[in-house]
Amino acid sequence: MYLTDRSATPEADTAPGRRRGPGPKVAPVVLVLGTVSLITDVSAEMVTAVLPLYLVTTLGFSPLGFGALDGVYNGVSALVQLTGGHLADRVRNHKLLAGLGYGLSALCKPLLLLAGSIGALGTVLALDRTGKGLRTAPRDAMISLSTPVERQGRAFGVHRAMDTTGAMLGPLAAFFILRAAADGYDAVFGVSACVAVLGVVVLLLFVPGKRRGAPEEGAEARPPVRVGEALALLRLPRLRALAGCAALLGLTTVSDAFVYLLLQRRAGVGEEWFTLLPLGTAVVFLLLAVPLGALADRIGRRTVFLAGHVGLLTAYALLLWAPDTPLLVPAVLALHGSFYAATDGVLPAALAGVVPEHLRASGLAIVGTSQALARFCCSLAFGAAWTMWGDGTALAGSAIGLLGCAAVAGVVLRPSGGPR
Repeated sequence: MYLTDRSATPEADTAPGRRRGPGPKVAPVVLVLGTVSLITDVSAEMVTAVLPLYLVTTLGFSPLGFGALDGVYNGVSALVQLTGGHLADRVRNHKLLAGLGYGLSALCKPLLLLAGSIGALGTVLALDRTGKGLRTAPRDAMISLSTPVERQGRAFGVHRAMDTTGAMLGPLAAFFILRAAADGYDAVFGVSACVAVLGVVVLLLFVPGKRRGAPEEGAEARPPVRVGEALALLRLPRLRALAGCAALLGLTTVSDAFVYLLLQRRAGVGEEWFTLLPLGTAVVFLLLAVPLGALADRIGRRTVFLAGHVGLLTAYALLLWAPDTPLLVPAVLALHGSFYAATDGVLPAALAGVVPEHLRASGLAIVGTSQALARFCCSLAFGAAWTMWGDGTALAGSAIGLLGCAAVAGVVLRPSGGPR
């Protein structure tokens, strides 16, 4: 059932307060958090959709410079995730840490209007990703702790589907704002800030401050979680396998922004249509997140997780060798969206049977950090390779690396009863 083993650790699986048996397939808190993520993603993806062209065409950044900023955009949150996860477990208030993260990201959106140099932009993006890093593990912990183990894939699939609805609406909003406003980029950044504030308001008003239900046995008597106790999670073989494979695959996962830039060049997509490319990925993600999450609960999360990476590898192959046809854009975007639907919610769902409840946010942060740091390194390396040897050579290297890493992950994540 899990990425590394179908059996769950007793402490994580049978803790008091864990809901079992009949009940709603998706807990109300999952739906509320999904709404917060939907609103926040509208804001974030408005910026993400225009950022590559804004940096490369308007500010004149080289691929290497863009790769450095993109690495900052994805890498800073990785480092902060560990802090956010640990603090959420230590103070036993996941909503507080998530709210701080959402609030910090909302404050950063207006600052993009003032940043015009690589240093200023890097600082603003780093602060924005600090907010994302603070909120990710506490938010996912609230989802995990409100859901029975056997329904984790579905719950994360529903949340990711709602999150992706925002990712779909964000680029669409950016597209219409750019066409309607005289100072298009400034208008996009301003509207994004207003939407981000709305997401924070919904979180504060509708997400319960503490998990409802019977308290975990000994929770009141347990001392605050120490850093050493959180890091000791790495002694769990299955968590080490998850974190290691997430990092290994992240090293060869080209960032979304580079995928869209490559697709624009390969298919000759006009600049006015560029902001709609993330929309294609988001639509597929939205349609498949829940079905693939439920499928992972039934047939094995390892199988679905690896299949998603096979889809991504196929997208790379199309960008490298497919003939220039009208089907190239929808095919690549469909595979790209399928990759996220098969991996983004499945990975945290796998931790439900591995990590004890009182350390759930810390465990999620360890795995998420390993993946995000690897993708940070990939962004830097890919931008440098593109600058020195061209986009085709850079992508070919990533594709070969992804093939090898997926093969290794398939062996490492094999459950004790045989491959699934």
